[in-house]
Amino acid sequence: MYNLTGVDGYQYRFTPDDPIYVLDILPVATGLAATASDQTLSLFDPSSLNQGPLKTIKLDHGYGTVAKVYDSSESIICTTGENGNISVWDLRHEPLKAPAMKIQGPGIPLLSLATSFSTNSLAAGTELANHAASILIWYFPLSPICSLFTNNPRDLRHPTSPPKQTYSDLHSDDITELTFHPFQSHILLSGSTDGLINVSDTTITDEDEVVIQAFNHGSVHHAGFISDTEVYAASHDEKFALYDMDEQVVNKGGATLSLGDIREVVGCQYLADVVPKIDGKGAVIGAGSQDRELFQLIHLSKGPSGWGLDTETVVGLPGGHGQELVRSFVLFDEQQVVFTGGEDGCIKAWRPGS
Repeated sequence: MYNLTGVDGYQYRFTPDDPIYVLDILPVATGLAATASDQTLSLFDPSSLNQGPLKTIKLDHGYGTVAKVYDSSESIICTTGENGNISVWDLRHEPLKAPAMKIQGPGIPLLSLATSFSTNSLAAGTELANHAASILIWYFPLSPICSLFTNNPRDLRHPTSPPKQTYSDLHSDDITELTFHPFQSHILLSGSTDGLINVSDTTITDEDEVVIQAFNHGSVHHAGFISDTEVYAASHDEKFALYDMDEQVVNKGGATLSLGDIREVVGCQYLADVVPKIDGKGAVIGAGSQDRELFQLIHLSKGPSGWGLDTETVVGLPGGHGQELVRSFVLFDEQQVVFTGGEDGCIKAWRPGS
């Protein structure tokens, strides 16, 4: 194992009776954005985390804030949560001017978000309510959404129109994961606690025809595209597998790689997240062990015999976030730095030791 060293960090201030968790960290052009359980969206200088946030925005979503980058180059971020509304933020501006758009939601909690800058679209997944769980999709067809913010700011007192598309029959329980295909932005992956991962063509409105591939994995915690046709999935009980949409696959709908409980495979206690590589050649699995106070980055790559974990290139972050869970991690390969955020209320930077 090759270990990194903690070189910088920031600790959110809280009391033992009211702890603060770092929920997500998101890289954008203006810095490193982070959401926390105290209902804040903050922007940090990644080169000096210890100086604290450059700016902090107070959110109003309630429990379970979800955040996704809409346009990294313009520092546009979308957030949602328990109140069911979606807020869009332009982090180039100071907090009072950062609100760019508010989208009136369905009045029930939203658990997942997906964004596509190339198609100017935004998708949200609801929790199960009134015997239905829905996927809602908004489109902004006139111009890129960030141009709307810059040249024609929205009046937040008059939220945008209802979603252009709604799918309410694709899942029978909470929709916990949404992501657009990296190369075909009309293709949307959705995962749910009903156990299904659906890959849908959003140009089709008929719910009987929209799903082009379905995989039955178990209650979905994380899922996404790992290549043009392949999908990864991790369940809430840490079962990990890969699936392939390719029509030539022999066992269509079945797992092409099934690792079972990944905790037993890599010797960890939890899986934090899976980050696909930008070049489409694999992914990095973040897994932690509270007892050992260790967080590990494990490469998933494809060789001549298929996909597998590269146990020879495991990267360790000794100390991790103590006995607390890591919620999010971000990799910058060229800069040789890793950022992590955890339930100890810390954001940390890690680099190779001298």
